[in-house]
Amino acid sequence: MSQTRRSFLATAALASAGAVIGLPASPALAARTAVRMSSPGPGTAGAIWKPLIEAGFVKIPPELDLSWILGNPGQVQLQLTAGAVDVSAYGALGVAEIAPRGSDVVIFAPSTNNHGRWIVRGDSSFKAPRDLIGKKIATQPESSDTYRQARLAGLLHGYDLKKDFEVIFGPPTSNLALFSRGDVDAVITIEPTATRLIAGGAREIAKVGELWQTATNDPAPLLLIGYAGRRDWVEQNRNAVDALREVLIELNRKIKAQPELIAQQHKAYGIPDSERGAIDLLPGRMADLYAVDWNQAVFANLDRQVAESVKAGILPTAPKKPVYLPALAGAGQ
Repeated sequence: MSQTRRSFLATAALASAGAVIGLPASPALAARTAVRMSSPGPGTAGAIWKPLIEAGFVKIPPELDLSWILGNPGQVQLQLTAGAVDVSAYGALGVAEIAPRGSDVVIFAPSTNNHGRWIVRGDSSFKAPRDLIGKKIATQPESSDTYRQARLAGLLHGYDLKKDFEVIFGPPTSNLALFSRGDVDAVITIEPTATRLIAGGAREIAKVGELWQTATNDPAPLLLIGYAGRRDWVEQNRNAVDALREVLIELNRKIKAQPELIAQQHKAYGIPDSERGAIDLLPGRMADLYAVDWNQAVFANLDRQVAESVKAGILPTAPKKPVYLPALAGAGQ
């Protein structure tokens, strides 16, 4: 046996022994940061992030070790505050709401612009949200940012979801069933559920983002949620967080640039092949909801959401710390 081969076998044996007895890993492996991310799952706009990332649609830096934990709107926020995940979707109002309770969460990257839609049956007489005062409405849980922003937009227009409507809370799939059975007069739902309803003959009478823009005279998109983490974890893992932000922004940027991907990923959204009408509508209705900017204009939007919520009485006071973490210079622009 050659000296070279003996050396190779000795090295391999040493490496194997190290794996068994727990010798230190290589510097490259030791530097990896484990990141547990919530995956919102079927019925949500974020359902395609996990399959696209796992398919290599964007390059994951070697220092990031991503894993996924399934949740749903409203639940993913609880997963973060409970410590079950490191990164989850969170909105400005949610972060501000939990701050007085001692939960210090900070948003560090954009996720989606508001895609809450007021949907009624096609043969109904309702033409605007105000027409539904006193009626039954299904929407996402109270702990979801979809509900929080829908309530804020309504208050800015003079009606209160909490007082003026009979609201039933549940995940998008449950709301779809309630609406389909006629148990509620309307739903305030998110994409892609809204598109499935439209394809089935329902009518969209309002978009929460547009209600906000009309009330505030602000043409900028209303950021629904960003990616967030507990502030101590974010500060301890700043390099990993900055790297993850760039991955997530690049992912959304590619989705916007190739909207046909949205239709191709319909099964990830929970839409079967048989719903061809809905699948065909997805790219045109959903491409713009994937947010790609993380800059001063977005921060101003988040600050205004908090300020308007304080004025409307949704929040007792603004949190002492910003609800967002700016990117490194030039990132997310």
